[in-house]
Amino acid sequence: MQIAEVAKRYGITVDTIRYYERIGLVPHVTRLPNGIRDFTEYDCGWVEFIRCMRESGVQIEALVEYVALFQEGEHTAAARLEILEEQRAKLVAKLDEMQATAKRLDAKIASYRPGSKCSDGGGEWLRKE
Repeated sequence: MQIAEVAKRYGITVDTIRYYERIGLVPHVTRLPNGIRDFTEYDCGWVEFIRCMRESGVQIEALVEYVALFQEGEHTAAARLEILEEQRAKLVAKLDEMQATAKRLDAKIASYRPGSKCSDGGGEWLRKE
């Protein structure tokens, strides 16, 4: 599969895929004799994994380290697990923050609903509850 097809399939740009390949996030993409990249389903699996992780906020550096360890072999499984657990903890913390923000927004929105006294109270609503 050519790079444009992969980009379309996963909703990312061709330049992004080239960048991922250049920094080692999509390892060992085969090239045809004319130099065009030929992505296998295995390669596409890496693209999908990286896209998913990036959309979740996982940092490029963590992904580069993860992929490098993966390529080293099974003896790096514990280190890879540690990276994934650390990234999951960061994601959960971010979700908690977002839920708290949503709760504060819900309260503010409710104050504008009919029957509520709409008042900013001198900005008190900005403070955490």
